[in-house]
Amino acid sequence: MRFTALLHHVTPELLRASYWELNHQAVPGIDGETWREYGKHLVVRIGDLHERVQRGTYRAKPSKRAWIAKAGGQRPLGMAVLEDKIVQQAVRKVLEEIFEVEFVGLSYGFRPGRSAHDALDALWVGLTKRRINWVLDCDIRGFFDAINHEWLMKFIEHRVGDRRVGRLIRKWLRAGVFEEGKWTKTVVGTAQGSVISPLLANVYLHYVLDLWVTHWRKHRAQGDVIVVRYADDFVMGFQRRLEAERCLQELRERVGKFGLELHPEKTRLIEFGRFAAERRSEAGLGKPETFSFLGFTHYCAKTQKGAFTIKRQSMAKRMRAKLLEIKAQLKRHMHSTVAEWARGCGRWFGGGSTIMRYLETALAWAGSATRWAASGLAFCDGAVRNFVADVGNTWHG
Repeated sequence: MRFTALLHHVTPELLRASYWELNHQAVPGIDGETWREYGKHLVVRIGDLHERVQRGTYRAKPSKRAWIAKAGGQRPLGMAVLEDKIVQQAVRKVLEEIFEVEFVGLSYGFRPGRSAHDALDALWVGLTKRRINWVLDCDIRGFFDAINHEWLMKFIEHRVGDRRVGRLIRKWLRAGVFEEGKWTKTVVGTAQGSVISPLLANVYLHYVLDLWVTHWRKHRAQGDVIVVRYADDFVMGFQRRLEAERCLQELRERVGKFGLELHPEKTRLIEFGRFAAERRSEAGLGKPETFSFLGFTHYCAKTQKGAFTIKRQSMAKRMRAKLLEIKAQLKRHMHSTVAEWARGCGRWFGGGSTIMRYLETALAWAGSATRWAASGLAFCDGAVRNFVADVGNTWHG
């Protein structure tokens, strides 16, 4: 079924609700307008924005390029202006109602009611309850920067027949990026960090990967096969090595047809499962290899009763990076006052969080204790002065 009339669902009420759902502390786009500044005349501005969207005169602005550190390099982020974020959030809500019923169960990233914890739990259940002996750890190289616009629009138009919505998405894809005073046109990829990008990525991989691997598992595989995907990072488990190798070869060809490429270094096939330790020991290969997924290193282990299980721990490189970040923060605030430290915690945890309520209570108690101590010291000081004065009068008398 194709939906040919969708833009009327982008109402002023939905745009206003989308505004309130945005991150209040997010870095502004190229226009420098913050969330609070936009909200000063919210009703008027939302009305004007809604009218421009419905008339087709709305224009998307370029995203501001920023770079954040990641393990092994840097990751580019695109920060859209606030008005673009509002419209993207509203359109995303409309499109989610259409595509969520289409998405298959193996995908977990950036979907309502699903989280990284759910993906980790599904992976643990699959590896421990199914007959899995080989794990294919996959990573798509530069996925967000390699999305083909034409293929993406074909996938979206498979269910969305409203051309006005399609034009909005094309405007965001072609808006370009602004970096160091220079505008660059985008002919491929979608800005990682924008509001609409996670949904577009899921739609792209739904047709490129999810449907294909589901069909392959049902019609090509004879042994057990499991798949868990979170955004562009996914893990596959196989009972038989030959099927794993054949799937890897066909998978490279499949994603290559749509402009994607499996990372040659991060994509690897390893022996993993309840019999991996025994088989590798007999072959003199040592302990079973490990793999990383969603920030955790997964490894074969035994329970206290000797049963096979999968355990995970934080990736060593991410742990070191986080410790270095904490150390730098502590050095930066080493000479800060209590009030400055509290304001920093408020920005980090959020003013309404439970941690901040405990912190405010503790600071209030500390302030009361300090005032009580000061009063006590003043009283003691006065008593000592009076005592010295009385002794002096007695001595001279």
